[in-house]
Amino acid sequence: MRDLQIELVKIQRQAIAHGHRILVIFEGRDAAGKDGVIKRITEHLSPRETRVVALGKPSDRDTRSWYFQRYTPHLPADGEIVLFNRSWYNRAGVERVMGFASDDQVEAFYDNVGAFEKMLVGDGIQILKYYL
Repeated sequence: MRDLQIELVKIQRQAIAHGHRILVIFEGRDAAGKDGVIKRITEHLSPRETRVVALGKPSDRDTRSWYFQRYTPHLPADGEIVLFNRSWYNRAGVERVMGFASDDQVEAFYDNVGAFEKMLVGDGIQILKYYL
């Protein structure tokens, strides 16, 4: 594990030096180990250039806004690594299963998620996705 953490620090230094924007998404069932994995990843990284985002239940304003809007303020800036503990994929998973999103909302999500992520990548954000 130590060797991997050293490599992560090297990756972060490169990201900072070259202005890379890295977004890491963790999805998975409850108790799958997302928190533990994120803790181990961030353990030796600089907290100035690393953020962990774990959004709670959407506010009333969030539910009336463009679905992806609540996530955009948390996207990485130049030289930053952001780790999402769950993400917009909640719409296709938890929200669908628990009845928090209608069939039309889920269908709209499927129609738009590819374009949203393509826009992020086109703007220079590197996206890494993990399902635990």
